[in-house]
Amino acid sequence: MARKITKETNAGKEFLQTLKELAYEKGIDEELLFETIEAALISAYRRNFGSAQNVRIALSRETGAFHVFAIKTVVEEAESGVTDISLAQAHAINPDYQVGDVVEIEMTPANFGRIAAQTAKQVVMQRLREAERGIVYEAYMNRSADIVTGIVQRIEGRSVYVDIGKAEAVLMPTEQIPGETYNYGDTIRAYIIEVKRSPRGPQIMLSRTHPGLLKKLFELQVPEIQEGIVEIKAIAREAGSRSKVAVHSTEERVDPIGACVGPHFMRVQAVVDELAGEKIDIVKWSEDPATYIANSLNPAKVISVAVSETEKLSRVVVPDYQLSLAIGKEGQNARLAAKLTGWKIDIKSESQAAQEENGGVPEPVDDIDAAETSAAGEA
Repeated sequence: MARKITKETNAGKEFLQTLKELAYEKGIDEELLFETIEAALISAYRRNFGSAQNVRIALSRETGAFHVFAIKTVVEEAESGVTDISLAQAHAINPDYQVGDVVEIEMTPANFGRIAAQTAKQVVMQRLREAERGIVYEAYMNRSADIVTGIVQRIEGRSVYVDIGKAEAVLMPTEQIPGETYNYGDTIRAYIIEVKRSPRGPQIMLSRTHPGLLKKLFELQVPEIQEGIVEIKAIAREAGSRSKVAVHSTEERVDPIGACVGPHFMRVQAVVDELAGEKIDIVKWSEDPATYIANSLNPAKVISVAVSETEKLSRVVVPDYQLSLAIGKEGQNARLAAKLTGWKIDIKSESQAAQEENGGVPEPVDDIDAAETSAAGEA
């Protein structure tokens, strides 16, 4: 059996109302907040009053008043006034008490209200911060692989911190487009590559180099992609320099390349502008590997493509005057084509191919191994 003596008070109603409103507004369980405050107040009581007693502190849900109760066990003869109360003393409170009952005696210090209010405020602020962090995490946890627009807030070293609305995200140096500069107040679009919890709140990692950013930008610009008529099958990207995008139409009447380029090149130009002038080749995807590989080497013209399915190896022949174009500056065009298709590509000029057929053994001009390139090229 447990008994308690209380001192009713009307103090704290305003605090109680504020507490309930904050709990509702921030989506915090009201009862859990009350219990957290009560637990914190026990530590505050012992810290300020040096009490070794077993105490319980209650925050009235009706008045908002704080009450301190000493918890004592009824014994025949009390040896410790801290944890025990004699049967005679208990009977003075209530004659129904028996040995083994627990008695709660209110012993709220006169100045405890001020200490309690300060402690409660600290607890509430901490819980609100935790709740807000939780809300932000919930808002962004499912937005990995999504695109966001934000404003540059600060730059620390080479890391760029971006305000994306409800949270701050970071654009690490490795995820920045080479040569691109960022200044306070700049508006930028970036791709969310990761959202994770941390003691300081959710960490949201951004990228300006991920192929997914290119894909999302085309989705924003091309209605046919949003409608599912045009599909982006693969992307190979060297951020800030050049990218290749393989597209396919589910309807014969729709030209996938024309849809992505747009009237007067408006759609693709909008994406290029967003990526600081990065060149973009849009090529037609095909189920036939030879056709797909030939298309991937655009803008170079291809005479023939021979493929080995078992080795994922292709031999491409181009006109002599197209060889440098097919390979590209520092091998970039061929390298991106290999990354886009997933095939090794061995490029020969027409005269080199003829020489080999006639028994000559020329040095290979280029051999691009898709397996050595980043798998991130897939959209």
